Amino acid sequence: MNGKPAKQLTPLKTLFFSLIAFSLPASLHAQDWVRTGTNLGVEKIRLAAANFKPGTPDVQTGALKTVFDTTLFNDLKNAGVFDMVSKSMAPPAMPGGPSEMNLGAWSAAPANAAMVAFGTLAVNSGRVNVTGYVFDTKNPQSPQILGKNYGDTANEENTRQIAHHFADEIILRLGGGVNGICETKLYFVSNRGGNKEIWGMDYDGNGQHQITHLGTISISPRVAPDNSRIAFSSLGKNGWEIRMYSLVLNRMVSFQSPGGTTLSPAWNSDGSKIAFSSSRTGDNEIYVADSNGAGANRVTAFRGPDVSPTWNPKSNAQIAWVSGRTNLPQIYIMDADGANVQRLTDGGYATSPSWGPNGQFLVFSWNRKYGPGAPGGQDIYLMDIASKRWIQLTHDAGTNDFPSWAPDGRHIVFQRADGHGTQIWSMLADGTEQQQLTHDGWNAMPNWSWK
Repeated sequence: MNGKPAKQLTPLKTLFFSLIAFSLPASLHAQDWVRTGTNLGVEKIRLAAANFKPGTPDVQTGALKTVFDTTLFNDLKNAGVFDMVSKSMAPPAMPGGPSEMNLGAWSAAPANAAMVAFGTLAVNSGRVNVTGYVFDTKNPQSPQILGKNYGDTANEENTRQIAHHFADEIILRLGGGVNGICETKLYFVSNRGGNKEIWGMDYDGNGQHQITHLGTISISPRVAPDNSRIAFSSLGKNGWEIRMYSLVLNRMVSFQSPGGTTLSPAWNSDGSKIAFSSSRTGDNEIYVADSNGAGANRVTAFRGPDVSPTWNPKSNAQIAWVSGRTNLPQIYIMDADGANVQRLTDGGYATSPSWGPNGQFLVFSWNRKYGPGAPGGQDIYLMDIASKRWIQLTHDAGTNDFPSWAPDGRHIVFQRADGHGTQIWSMLADGTEQQQLTHDGWNAMPNWSWK
């Protein structure tokens, strides 16, 4: 430091850290420490998902079976822990139950499957019923690993949810005891209703729907750990303030926003506290409050804007955030009471941190060569907090920002702006398997549910 006070940034710059962000696969695989820390480094099980056998001649059976088969296969493929057998390599027979399973046919070439998911889907009197199994092809004496029954009103949405549930059961059983994410939700900002409102969707991009209808600009949604509420920032008559929407009551509920420009809410992992940024004292600082906004306590006190807090979900004892105290924004961490401040990034323009579920990693947006004429790009990076080692996850594909971890620690969702617009994408935590989830309108600032 040269002893001079940090340059005061304009309010627009302050907002930029938290508000504005307005392909090609990664060229290099993540180092071993990333794959080990995200549970992506384990040897993948070769798994086949057989097309389920139709159990009844009901007119709905065929269509719903197609929905189920497609969803189950995609869920297992997206998990990142299986080597999926192509449908073209599967034996032609559709085993509906244990007595119809030919283990030898599935373990032999070309399938070479170690495990097989199979079963029956039937529609009776307006209800869809699914019986699913997972068998170990290498253990003919006791092959059954999993057996489940599901039932619900017969429609596409319920059938898709049954497939998600069965996939999560398989992932939990075969994927190292880590819960799957197929039943999780994503929350984001979209303008396709005319205003920037909060929207929701399934983890795979299905079921996109508008949640808020406030007729203004709403941004930075953060869902509570129990999926009961969404905290977000909204522009109202008093400027930017934190607002709260109940997913249980399907309406707005009260929150004591502290005044000033109040941005970027973040829940701790037990839902008892919220951190946010507020300019109530004239400069944006990080505050911690109860879940309803009461008892707000300032935990930073430095010249220059402090925004975008995120808790260590493993301990709730630390907060990472973005500070402009050295002019350009950088990522810092501190104890939840503001003590033990450490700077993590070493230059450039770093924003939008998200703390991984295991407490080991941060993911954030970083332009390492920021400046006039610099050849830098805004990409998603992952950092091991203890060692400060980092790796770049996105490369040469638009402007990437606002990453958010999935609860399994294996997936990340983020926004990408390119020549085709701004959309939501997901990827594995090593930067591979990048997939676009939204396609209509402007979609940004995604947040992955906790479960």
